[in-house]
Amino acid sequence: MSTVTPSPEASGNEDELEERLSRPSAADVAFASTLTGDVLVLGAGGKIGPSLARRVRRSLDAAGQSLRVLAVARFSEPGTAAALERHGVEPVTCDLLDRAQVAGLPRVPNVLFLAGRKFGSSDRPELTWMQNVVVPSIVAPHFKGSRIVVFSSGNVYSLVRPGGSGATERDPVAPVGEYAQTCVGRERVFEHASREHGTACLLFRLFYAVDLRYGTLVDVARKVHAGERVDLRVGHVNALWQGDANSYAFRALALCETPPRPLVVTGPDAVSVRDAAKAFGRRFARPVRLVGEPGPALLGDPAACVSLLGDPEVGLVELIDWVADWVARGGRSLGKPTHFEATDGRF
Repeated sequence: MSTVTPSPEASGNEDELEERLSRPSAADVAFASTLTGDVLVLGAGGKIGPSLARRVRRSLDAAGQSLRVLAVARFSEPGTAAALERHGVEPVTCDLLDRAQVAGLPRVPNVLFLAGRKFGSSDRPELTWMQNVVVPSIVAPHFKGSRIVVFSSGNVYSLVRPGGSGATERDPVAPVGEYAQTCVGRERVFEHASREHGTACLLFRLFYAVDLRYGTLVDVARKVHAGERVDLRVGHVNALWQGDANSYAFRALALCETPPRPLVVTGPDAVSVRDAAKAFGRRFARPVRLVGEPGPALLGDPAACVSLLGDPEVGLVELIDWVADWVARGGRSLGKPTHFEATDGRF
């Protein structure tokens, strides 16, 4: 894995990073020009929501569309709602577990559903079930006339043995652990709404978006930079630039079907943890401490996604270089490791 010239957006400046994550591609603008009806992003206060909402807004603006983009969340993090508003996105404060509040949300034709919980699932499993299964049961009937891209997870699949192929849309779900079970539950609730009410949905099975502050490659890079051991028990991981995940999610509105279409979403390359660690070690000029032998891993095959929506704009070599540059410059971490090395489903 060779390095490339760092992107100016990978300078450690979060404003520049957010601008890059939300910058629309030509494909985004082309799709936005065909869109009819407003767009609502549910669960817009998390890792992906703000940049996705901004990307939709910028895509519509570039296409000359005056449609509204609404971002719905509790907005518990100060400044998130105000920042979205500055960029032309309408923030709407709502607790999605409150049926009365959900009933007051505008019914729009296009919905991106991002709400969910992963971290802390083992400590508060009942809250994970509420957020990942009960919330969809409240939301789905309200938006039964919309088309909905439902953010799901690759965790719905079983682990792949070393040297095995990544999961595809044709593979059965086989969740490991309670978190993964709730992800299947979320999908089943939307599947029920789709079959009962004709709601067009897409199950967006995302495998590890990387935004420089978070992601599988970030976890490896930070361990190498800190001189910590890199665990090789999960020998390969998936990684996808979050900007590309944002683009895929927006354009996946065109792929919504009844019953729901599942879509494996990740980068086209299965990343060797060993090779990535060594690449970061060269970049940081630091020794790499590797432990463990490769075992089963959670991997996806995005061939269908690439066929339908095109290749990601940011390739693996470039993404590794951006992550290395960000970490070396002291760029902020979200403090939420992916736990990609966990094989028991506990997060």
